[in-house]
Amino acid sequence: MSDDQLSSLFEQVRQGSLSVEQAVSHFAKQSQQKSAILTSANIDLDRSSRCGYPEVIFCEGKTSASLVEIFSTLLESNQRCLGTRISEEQAETVLKQFPQAIYNQTARTVRIPEKDAAFDEKLIAGEIAVLTAGTSDRPVAEEAIETLTWMGYKPDFILDVGVAGPHRLQEQLPRIQNVSAIVVAAGMEGALPSVVGGWVSCPVIAVPTSVGYGASLGGIAALLGMLNSCAANVTVVNINAGFKAGFIAGLIADQKHYTS
Repeated sequence: MSDDQLSSLFEQVRQGSLSVEQAVSHFAKQSQQKSAILTSANIDLDRSSRCGYPEVIFCEGKTSASLVEIFSTLLESNQRCLGTRISEEQAETVLKQFPQAIYNQTARTVRIPEKDAAFDEKLIAGEIAVLTAGTSDRPVAEEAIETLTWMGYKPDFILDVGVAGPHRLQEQLPRIQNVSAIVVAAGMEGALPSVVGGWVSCPVIAVPTSVGYGASLGGIAALLGMLNSCAANVTVVNINAGFKAGFIAGLIADQKHYTS
């Protein structure tokens, strides 16, 4: 069980809504159940105890029925759900089954709270910033934001501060110079993360996007530019990988938040 699940269990005992015997039984059941073999997937129910967060579902290529089955299984195990790269058709089915689900059409994500839990309560603000070079990079940035929200963070979102107008980034420097991590989504030549890296003392997670004309090669030009950054605090994830960038930023903030 994760720390959050264990704390919830103790709180229910304290409030009297769960007996000690019921809590012990629930703990034993959760501790023994490592995976759930479904008709369409083998769900890792132990990931939160090993890695800090539950399994995230990549929705692309899965049927809507499969997603409902997977999300139902995770919720039955009191795990918060995040699905990425979900289509409108898939999202429509999931929302019918789970009215509490939060669908972000721009990010192509869906979040579903644990049972009896307010999803966006007590989000930690001020730890992470998410920047885009242009408005066209927004879908990738919003995937990172939804991931961070699922992890318990409320990132500061700064839109459209690319290098074509360098004054725009300078105007936003007070918002990024005291955070634990920064996600920067940029296409074209992918220069923004290097510029950001020269202004801050925290890790910068660069996300190349597939925005650009022919020679951008679907984001490869931005990827190579970011990989060749001379800013020592810049690291790079895959093209359009907003989820990966957000997750890494959240883990970095976790280290600072839980050890301070």
